[in-house]
Amino acid sequence: MPLPLLALFFAAFAFGTTEFVIAGVLPQVADGLGVSVPSAGYLVSGYAMGIAIGGPMLTIATAKLSRKTLLIGLTVAFTLGQAACALAPDFVSMLLLRVATAVAHGAYFGVAMVVAVGLVREDQRGMAVALILAGLTVSGIVGVPVGTAIGNALGWRATFWAMFILGIVAIAAMAMLLPRGTGAGAVPAGLRNEVRVLGRQQVWTCLIIMLMLMLCQFVPYTYIAPLLREVTGLDAGLVPWVLLLNGLGATAGVFVGGKLAGRHLMPSLIALLALQAVVLAVVYAVSPYPIPMVVALTVWGGVNFAVGTPIQTRILTWTADAPNLASSLIPSGFNVGIAIAASLGAMMLSAGLPYRSLPLVGVGSMIVGAIVAALSYAWEKRSGARPPLPAGALGQR
Repeated sequence: MPLPLLALFFAAFAFGTTEFVIAGVLPQVADGLGVSVPSAGYLVSGYAMGIAIGGPMLTIATAKLSRKTLLIGLTVAFTLGQAACALAPDFVSMLLLRVATAVAHGAYFGVAMVVAVGLVREDQRGMAVALILAGLTVSGIVGVPVGTAIGNALGWRATFWAMFILGIVAIAAMAMLLPRGTGAGAVPAGLRNEVRVLGRQQVWTCLIIMLMLMLCQFVPYTYIAPLLREVTGLDAGLVPWVLLLNGLGATAGVFVGGKLAGRHLMPSLIALLALQAVVLAVVYAVSPYPIPMVVALTVWGGVNFAVGTPIQTRILTWTADAPNLASSLIPSGFNVGIAIAASLGAMMLSAGLPYRSLPLVGVGSMIVGAIVAALSYAWEKRSGARPPLPAGALGQR
């Protein structure tokens, strides 16, 4: 395993932890900034929109910079953002700082993927991409529970100071381990060809399914801490352990989804979407009971990530002739969905609906997702369409 990939993995871990740890300390943040928990949920929405909109724009604007210089610069911006969030005096400042930090986050993953595949042989590119994505998964297993525990013990501002330290370590790792000549400026792709792939039904139906998956995942996950404390009756100190189990389930789901994506992709995707609707119904049913709830949340995390891998694989397969668009389409699509999900959850709670009602959104969204996937697959089989041939090496700019 090339050491530069480990540096990229660690930075991905730091970015992922910062995005998701807010869910574990959301009640404390809300109390500390003098807002309601539903209002604090917009810190998740704002971060997601910063990734989805600002990330691609910053990537385009910095296309001529050395990739190593850009990656380190983005991580410096991220690190300073954590210190600023730790010192934020009010909710508006905190929200603006989260959005600004998210722009660096969005640009980092687009650039890191390109750099990662350039550091290994062609037959290792899938492994390189998987390792960067694993940084997000491991952040759910280690970073989010630890960050939540720090917040519970020392206050939510201490969580952001811990993220600041993570950023410093990531900067040092990339400065020492990334080769000096890593990456050159990007070669722009033809805009017409990049946009043209959006008209393929396999792409836009996957974007709909992606949105449904984010509603299933982040309407409940954004408010998982108050859900576990107020509905399930768990002590705040136990919430990090539940998040750890959810992260372990997610990690197992990545590998399961990877295997399913390699064989019978669409039948597997349809079955997983239907299964997730059942799992969310179980989460709703058992939410007042601690042990069944913890088990259900672990399974829920696994199926979430098992579904995500086939969706990404299908998009990449059907945009192989426009890889630059695909590399930004996936994280942007996911984070638009996250922003909508967190906002929808906030509106539901503000309207007086209980925390227990949140998983029911996932039941409905997964039913819609399964129907869309089935129709897309039937359409594809009937038309006899075949995926496009790759346009050069994966990840070339």
